[in-house]
Amino acid sequence: MEAVQINDLGFCYPGTTHRCFSHLNLSIAKGKRFGLFGPNGAGKTTLMNCMTGLLQVKEGAIHLLGQRIGENKKKVNRLFGFVPQDFSFYHELSPVENLEFFGAWSGLNNGVIKKRTSELLEVLDLTEVKDKPVAKFSGGMKRKVNLAIGVIHEPEILFLDEPTVGVDIQTRNAIIAYLHELNSAGTTLVYTSHQLNEAEELCNQIALIDQGKIIANDSLENLLSAHQQEGLEGLFINLTGKKFRDADA
Repeated sequence: MEAVQINDLGFCYPGTTHRCFSHLNLSIAKGKRFGLFGPNGAGKTTLMNCMTGLLQVKEGAIHLLGQRIGENKKKVNRLFGFVPQDFSFYHELSPVENLEFFGAWSGLNNGVIKKRTSELLEVLDLTEVKDKPVAKFSGGMKRKVNLAIGVIHEPEILFLDEPTVGVDIQTRNAIIAYLHELNSAGTTLVYTSHQLNEAEELCNQIALIDQGKIIANDSLENLLSAHQQEGLEGLFINLTGKKFRDADA
């Protein structure tokens, strides 16, 4: 069973005629550290939002661990976590209060919430500030709270949209190290970012998307060899060109 299976996906935003995708197919195996990359406007954010159910899919199907997005929503939502680029917490609440709220929203009981909260505060080095309002935190600390919320319910699949944007090098390294730990424990990672050097550290499978189509999908090693490139940045430019693109889609 694949962690993510997309079959013949078609999508356009309501009120528009532009099709973001048409008959798009993609498989992501369980246990992968999968990176989805593309120029601005290529469709990666839209595809991520389709995979997490934030956008309703009417053409084709997306399955997470065999469960179809759009059916049995409560069961599907327990399978995955999502760490969006925009902060998804209550700024006036503390890390503990945020984790209690989102843990309950995920269906966890009080005992599990307390246990997971303690674990995450420790591993993400937030224990000393656990009762302070998140509004007063640095950008890096807010990123760690965002991540903690995404994994409070121990999802089998974790979607990550620019999880380290705007953080210092120490925080970035801590987040990437923790993501490697999650993956080693069995969590499938689906990641998108403009930080291509970071992506080389994290991802063991790469897909490039451009103009709503998957134009490459393989291990990073195989793609670099096939296109005679030394790094992901060179591969990216080689396959998508140097032309400036519009805002992301």
